[in-house]
Amino acid sequence: MPQTVKTHSGHVGLDKAFRYAVTLAWQDFMKPTEPRSIRVEYLGEPGTALDHLSVWSVRAGGYQDLVCDFWTSASLVHPSGACFGNRHSSGKLAETLDFIMKNQGQFARPADAGRHGLVLIYPPDGDDRIEAATWIRGVRSTGNETSRGDAPKRPEDHRQNRGEEAASPLDEQAYPTEGTATAPDATGYSGCEPDEAPAETSAADYFKLRYAWPE
Repeated sequence: MPQTVKTHSGHVGLDKAFRYAVTLAWQDFMKPTEPRSIRVEYLGEPGTALDHLSVWSVRAGGYQDLVCDFWTSASLVHPSGACFGNRHSSGKLAETLDFIMKNQGQFARPADAGRHGLVLIYPPDGDDRIEAATWIRGVRSTGNETSRGDAPKRPEDHRQNRGEEAASPLDEQAYPTEGTATAPDATGYSGCEPDEAPAETSAADYFKLRYAWPE
């Protein structure tokens, strides 16, 4: 029987886990200026594991910068793990996202959740940081024991239907840097950016473009 992401209330929610991941790494987002908020977005059917998510920094005026993309599987067009945009780099965020995405069976997601996931995180206070730090210590102590038994089913990759390269399962020999972050080099290029992509976009334009994808 295929295994899926757990949906009962006894587990910390997947969205809350993403909130903790951003809170733990908030100090890395302070330059050049502290963002108004950070948003985590993903697309996936409830009950199946996520393969990709995006993290955005929301600045004054509703403009956003891409912090990073994260893929659980590698393909010819992107590596696995976190791939940061030109302005950002955070080893702590990459490490925590890697843990969450590899152990999705530990994190509940509502059975009636939609395909589009959105988590909005505002600047955390001291209590938020303590809560996040306590969570990561506790969840790591049980992660290795439950990840094998609760590994969720990978979603099918339908990008071949749109003429794109399909993601392939990770081969440890072919991709020895699994789970590591790809940070920008001295020129600002991280190897993950598309050939042509705007550095920033307004919130209204962003949602118009983001959710115009074919189903």
